[in-house]
Amino acid sequence: MKKITLLAVACVAISLASCKKDRDCECTTTTVSANGTTTTGTAQTTTIKEISKGDAKTQCNKTVWSNTNSGGTTTQTTDCKLK
Repeated sequence: MKKITLLAVACVAISLASCKKDRDCECTTTTVSANGTTTTGTAQTTTIKEISKGDAKTQCNKTVWSNTNSGGTTTQTTDCKLK
């Protein structure tokens, strides 16, 4: 009887650990212009609805974007973290 109870408790714990919830992704964008000027924006928070933690980590990630033209290269980095 104890084994069945322990197994039931373990199953409930596992199912709650991977449940889907609303998760917050906070991102800050930093831009380095071609002339070397660095600008950091204010943090933006986006709520991702009904998602597991693993899937939320995949969606809430760091991105780097570069644009090169005759004036030089501008790089924009968006650094995100799951709250």
